[in-house]
Amino acid sequence: MLEDVKSNIAKLIALYEAERQRADTLAGKLAASEEKNLQYKEQIADLNQQIDNLELLRAFQAAGDPAESKARIERLIHEIDKCIKLLEN
Repeated sequence: MLEDVKSNIAKLIALYEAERQRADTLAGKLAASEEKNLQYKEQIADLNQQIDNLELLRAFQAAGDPAESKARIERLIHEIDKCIKLLEN
């Protein structure tokens, strides 16, 4: 009977160690995934900024109709106003 208890304790310890290693591995993977997630968020923000810059550049470099250029600028001003209102709330 004592041998059975010792055997069960040894099995329990082995299972605990295996789960602890698994938890450590998963924690490492989670940290790596969070780091990648942060990098991707920064990349998305950079790309969005580039898009905004290109749209602004296109609006000011419109070689076509001056009315079209004015309309683009007015749309951009409207978008900026909406952003400012969102930031104020």
